[in-house]
Amino acid sequence: MLQPKKTKYRKMHKGRIKGTAKGGFTLNFGSYGLKALEPERVTSRQIEATRRAITRHMKRAGRVWIRIFPDVPVSKKPTEVRMGKGKGSVEFWAAKVKPGRVMFEIDGVSDAVAREALALGAAKLPIKCKIVARQGEG
Repeated sequence: MLQPKKTKYRKMHKGRIKGTAKGGFTLNFGSYGLKALEPERVTSRQIEATRRAITRHMKRAGRVWIRIFPDVPVSKKPTEVRMGKGKGSVEFWAAKVKPGRVMFEIDGVSDAVAREALALGAAKLPIKCKIVARQGEG
């Protein structure tokens, strides 16, 4: 699973995901992409599950690009622990995804295979997604 090798700080505030993506909203590598339509934290497990679903449907033909990286540590206190005694330990890593962000791109497969693979991948994510194609494609 994806996670940073090294970070400046171990824990982070929760924060809010406001506005739309100010970068990464166009296809840069592949012919087809999966674009986020709502703001959400996507965990490294969800990214990996999506990648596996897409790759498996493409039967390892073509190429997959992951355009998001989980760099936000999400901490959690254990169950049945009283309030106080500091912030919990890091439980998992997540990527903050804004609406309009292209999260996955694929290339090297037919239109039908690409759309089906991305639809299967989108089912693994906690957000509504849209399949986008490069101009001139199907």
